[in-house]
Amino acid sequence: MRRRQVLALALASLGAAACGRSAADKGKSKTMEQRNSPRMPVIFVGHGSPMNAVLDNAWSQGFTELGGQLEKPKAILAVSAHWYVPGTFLTGNAQPKTIHDFGGFPRELYEIQYPARGSTDLAKRVSAMLASRSAEPRDDWGLDHGTWSVLRFLRPQADVPVVQLSIDHRLPPSDHVAIGRALQPLRDEGVLIFGSGNIVHNLRHAIRGLQTGDQTIPEWAAAFDANAVRALEQHDAAALARMIEGDAGRMAHPSPDHYFPLLYTAGAASDADAVSFPISGFDSSISMRAVRWG
Repeated sequence: MRRRQVLALALASLGAAACGRSAADKGKSKTMEQRNSPRMPVIFVGHGSPMNAVLDNAWSQGFTELGGQLEKPKAILAVSAHWYVPGTFLTGNAQPKTIHDFGGFPRELYEIQYPARGSTDLAKRVSAMLASRSAEPRDDWGLDHGTWSVLRFLRPQADVPVVQLSIDHRLPPSDHVAIGRALQPLRDEGVLIFGSGNIVHNLRHAIRGLQTGDQTIPEWAAAFDANAVRALEQHDAAALARMIEGDAGRMAHPSPDHYFPLLYTAGAASDADAVSFPISGFDSSISMRAVRWG
């Protein structure tokens, strides 16, 4: 096995999760069309290494348990750290392909398919909601591993349509929160808004720790994660947006791609939502915390 495979396996298997439960909060619908749709929660999940998709470990077990707590949605709108491009786009594929956007991993990981169908109706709906962002469907992307490596545990039957929304890397953090807010009405239409990234994600530091055998969780990582928890508990999305812009944010995220999905989901939440953390803990220096609103 090549060195990168060994590092990937080690990174995926380290750490421990603390999993909890919280009750689903059903809101009142506002239209005749929504009356039979429960108000869906909003979910952010730390996906970590792609190897979590094939390993039976604390993280994959946590994903499975979280999936068991959720009602079946009518559709899923996913925001993954791995569709990080100059523009706001949606997967418009009727049958989105499973994208294996990584290298140096065992063959079994590349053989995984997540055959969820897409939803052109949802893609068009979101495109209209984000018209001011010039959001448009396109068919040259699919479901990347930030989405399918978690959904294969949350919805193992792949029985719910999935549309993925890109992250426009040109936008400031506050704009990602604003996009999430614009998507709030989808919750009353039975759509699960799902973000996938990591609250702390300094991959270079994590790999260096594996190479040296130092698996101590650094103080800066624990502090950033704790500060994010405080802001989340206070429903302070503006504070979350500011966190990524300081020195601590740059240390926790040399690139903000894995942090921005948290801002979309925080924006889609409301102050009335109960906030819980169904998964917590670190895999090396990467935070694997999951957040549930509602």
